[in-house]
Amino acid sequence: MKKLLLFLALAVLPTLAMGASTSHPLDDISPALSDKESLQRGAALFTNYCLGCHSMEYMRHKHIQEYLEIPVELYAENLIFNDQGVGDLMKIAMPKEQAGNWFGQAPPDLTLEARLRGADWIYSYLRGFYQDETRPMGVNNVVFPNVGMPHVLDKLQGLCAEEPKIGSRPSMDPLSGNVKNGTVCGEWVFEGSMDPAEFDRAMFDLTNFLVYVGEPAQVVRKELGIYVLIFIAIFFVFAYLLNREYWKDVH
Repeated sequence: MKKLLLFLALAVLPTLAMGASTSHPLDDISPALSDKESLQRGAALFTNYCLGCHSMEYMRHKHIQEYLEIPVELYAENLIFNDQGVGDLMKIAMPKEQAGNWFGQAPPDLTLEARLRGADWIYSYLRGFYQDETRPMGVNNVVFPNVGMPHVLDKLQGLCAEEPKIGSRPSMDPLSGNVKNGTVCGEWVFEGSMDPAEFDRAMFDLTNFLVYVGEPAQVVRKELGIYVLIFIAIFFVFAYLLNREYWKDVH
C-alpha cells in the first residue's frame, strides 16, 4: 500500500510543478485546430518572428505544408528563409552555446511547448510584455517574470509602459460607469502596426499553430473518436441482446 501511495505521489508531482510555474492569472482561449486559415496565419507568424531563434526539431516543413494545404512553391518562397528544403526538419542555424551567452539561456525548442505550458499560458505570455529598464533587454513579462527573451513582436503590438492586465476580467465602475480593465494595456511607450484586437487575433493564430504542432494527430484522433464511440454504442446493443439470449434459459 505504501509503495502504491508513493507511486501516485511521484506521478502527481510533475503536474503540480507545471501548475506552479506561474502564479499570474491567465486569459482563456479555446484552440480551433480545424480552422486552417488560422493555422496558416499562425505558421506565417512563427516562421517570420520565432523560427530565427526557436527551432521545431521534431516537425518537418512538409507536414505543415501538406496539412495546411499550402502549395509547395508558395510555402518554400514565403515560409522558408534558409537553405532548407520542404522535407527538412525545422532546425535553426543559431549555436546553442552562443545563444546561451546572448540571452542567458538558449531559446527552447517549441515543438512541444504547447503540451508543456498549455494554450492559455502561451497566449497570455505573448501578450504580457511591458517596458522594464532594469532588465537587459529593456522588457519584462507578467506571466514569466524576468524572462530573457526580447519582445520580438513589439513592431506589431507596440510596447506597454505598464504591466499588462492579463487575466483581469473587464468590469464596470458602479459610480462612474467607466469600464475597468477593458484593454490589456492602458498606456503605451509606442504603438504597433496592429490595434489591440488585431494583435489578440494574431496571437490566437500563433498559439493555435503551436497547439497543432505539439500534437498534429489530435485532429484526426478526435474525428476518429466520434466513430469509435458510435461503433461501441452499436456493438453494445448487439452484445446486450446476445448476452440476454445466452442466459434466458439459465434463469
